[in-house]
Amino acid sequence: MFRNVIKSGTAWALERTNGHHWIATLTGSAKAPAVIGYHRVVERYTPDGWNAIPAMCISRQMLERHLDWIGRRFRFISLEELGARMQWGGRFDAPVAVVTFDDGYRDVYENAFPLLKKKGIPAAMFVCPGLVGTRRLLPHDELYLLLARAFVRWKAEGRTLPRFLLNHGVWLPGLDRMARVFSDPFPAMQFLLNGLPQSELYRVIRALQREVELEEEALEPLRLMDWDMVLEMHRAGMTIGSHTRTHALLPNESRQRMEAEAAGSRVELERHLGAPVRHFAYPCGRFDKAAIDAIADAGYRYAYTTCLHHDQNYPLLTISRKLLWENSCLDSRGVFSAPILSCQLKWVYDLVVRCKQNHGCPPAGAMVYKDIPSLSAFAGRDSTRLAA
Repeated sequence: MFRNVIKSGTAWALERTNGHHWIATLTGSAKAPAVIGYHRVVERYTPDGWNAIPAMCISRQMLERHLDWIGRRFRFISLEELGARMQWGGRFDAPVAVVTFDDGYRDVYENAFPLLKKKGIPAAMFVCPGLVGTRRLLPHDELYLLLARAFVRWKAEGRTLPRFLLNHGVWLPGLDRMARVFSDPFPAMQFLLNGLPQSELYRVIRALQREVELEEEALEPLRLMDWDMVLEMHRAGMTIGSHTRTHALLPNESRQRMEAEAAGSRVELERHLGAPVRHFAYPCGRFDKAAIDAIADAGYRYAYTTCLHHDQNYPLLTISRKLLWENSCLDSRGVFSAPILSCQLKWVYDLVVRCKQNHGCPPAGAMVYKDIPSLSAFAGRDSTRLAA
């Protein structure tokens, strides 16, 4: 509650004094396009934390409030228009915004797609082609549901997550110091997701499956789109981008696996879509130098992060994107706040709560056009790698 009061008060004060525009110059977002990301779009938001990760959901009604507010202040454009303008060093005459969705949840097709069509808003969706059309859950969803149920059982039995992991031969640095991990499924899920390669993550999932059972009614809302849905959205003008083949966090994987997830995803998507795939979003915003190299080698032109870190050699492969959800723009009363949304899009709060990941490149402010050289500047140099 105290944090929400501070957040609301800060937004109100900055709005009254026009201070958020000054802060935007510090984060580099004053002249940058607003690239916005969402995950699930549900009919009604129910933050029970038992059947879904709350911070990945937004209700259809709240999404519409976001879009209406943004639409009055920005011109919505497609990722293709954004990429083309950025690649050639062009500038926009007025503020622009891009709407994106990650993971390819079925509820985006059911709840967001009709809304976008009604309002005529272009958008993009990043999918994992190895999971499209299957009954498999995304690894973070399955892990979260299993942990939520396991913690209830283990509490009654006096067991803990560290003991469970050690009994199955899994150890991570800092495991003995992560007190919150012992009882809360969300930080536990993040801890394991960020620390383990996908093969080890699935080993933990299989071990948890032997301990607890997931109900079908909990699984169904988390299902992903099938290819017919993806193709319908593509034909309607939505940009389809890659999110790796199976939602693998690239810095956790070997170089060979990175290449397979990056290049394999692009090949598979292009085969289904019959169109080139140029855009990539790093799962969970996780990237490092090796991951950027893998994305460049796979032939992507543009890639999107979730923070303000940018690689100076690959500016178009580290484009900042702000992820939003149901509560990200609520004030201390639990009411939608336009000043808070404005602060979110200008990355105001990121000056305080900075990205803690080791990306191998400094936080250089959000992408601004003056930082993006024209391709003509690289005549005689390896311009593909520098502005891929």
